[in-house]
Amino acid sequence: MEIRPEHLDLERERGLTIRWSGGGSSFYPVGWLRRMSPSAEQRALREEMARNPLTVLPTRPGGDAPLTAVDAELIGNYAIRLRFSDGHDTGIYSWTYLKSIDPDAPGKS
Repeated sequence: MEIRPEHLDLERERGLTIRWSGGGSSFYPVGWLRRMSPSAEQRALREEMARNPLTVLPTRPGGDAPLTAVDAELIGNYAIRLRFSDGHDTGIYSWTYLKSIDPDAPGKS
């Protein structure tokens, strides 16, 4: 069965809610989406953090301003690209990837 959304709701300050076509829904907080971005730079940072828990995290542009989702763009029928208030916009989140990083799924946090 193909994984795809039935409905998307982006609340820029809170996160993305997806109602899945096969039933069920998922909520992805903005910070979780940014941290779990599938972009090459974020994947490399997550791998480095897994190897070295003392990894120094990069400073986020905007400093103390709350992170928000500024915009979203559908990519064909398979994904969504999010642009964040810190300028990050290189991650393309496929529906399969989003389902795999659901923060409420067992074993995720």
